[in-house]
Amino acid sequence: MIDRATANGIRVKAWTFDELDARDGKFLDGLDERGEAFVGEVPPNFHVWLKQPTVLQKPPPNQAKAKGRGAHYPRLARRDARPREVQNLAKHSSGFTAQKAQMYRTKDTCHGPEVWEIKWHACWRKTRRGGRLVSRQGTLIVARNVLTGETKFFLSNRVPGRDGWTLRDLLRVAFGRWHVEACFREVKEELGWDHFECRGWRCIHRHLYVTILSGLFCARVRQRLSPSDLVTSGELLTLEQVRQAANVFLDALDLPPKQRRQKYEAELKRQRYHQRRNAAASRSHRTTRLTQLRNLGINPERIKSAFLKPPPS
Repeated sequence: MIDRATANGIRVKAWTFDELDARDGKFLDGLDERGEAFVGEVPPNFHVWLKQPTVLQKPPPNQAKAKGRGAHYPRLARRDARPREVQNLAKHSSGFTAQKAQMYRTKDTCHGPEVWEIKWHACWRKTRRGGRLVSRQGTLIVARNVLTGETKFFLSNRVPGRDGWTLRDLLRVAFGRWHVEACFREVKEELGWDHFECRGWRCIHRHLYVTILSGLFCARVRQRLSPSDLVTSGELLTLEQVRQAANVFLDALDLPPKQRRQKYEAELKRQRYHQRRNAAASRSHRTTRLTQLRNLGINPERIKSAFLKPPPS
């Protein structure tokens, strides 16, 4: 899919993915071979080295020739034969334990800002093809949510301070996946992306195409008609509201003008009520989260941000 996208002229700063794709070493190798940057979440049991391992190209001259079948070269030195799990490195490696965490405001949701403690270290991973055994130098990022204690691990084949990359760039890509996940969730819940009963790839693809186009239509309508992008303003339209308004419009097409107007006014009144309720709920959630952060001595406005510009309060 990436080859097809790049062949069509699509260029991205970096690819991002979840733990499932990160388990596929051949996929990561393929991105490296194509020169594509990536920042993806990896599972806690993902294995890396924090020091570049030694690759032996031939037996040491003082090593006696083994009887029977000889060892294959190139191969990893015995002391570097086993990389370590990232969860254990984060807890026990001096490269992380001696490092002071940096606080970053990683995103701003309807519940308020999210703050994570960030540590990072250069790393190398084992390759699955190409005979290189060890990848080029990359970056392992350990992120901990200051409120929930949740820990995430991210791997990138780019290093801060090299080729114009910064830690902020890596974090922006790593935590940018939630927009895609929110889009998938909305399309599944509101437009029936996962509600189908059919057999055969052609039928499945037809359903997916229609659903994705419906989601694009709703997104364009929401973008055009929303007076504000802030939930707290009470004027933000949601995909659910656009979908319901479209349904009311279609249902009222054959009605007399008076009844049609009544249905429109009733739907408008209902939507304005939900907008006010959503705004009040968002303000309440934001106040609660800001209070929790301030109780920890954290002011989100005065710490580093992964955004290009700090989001509006």
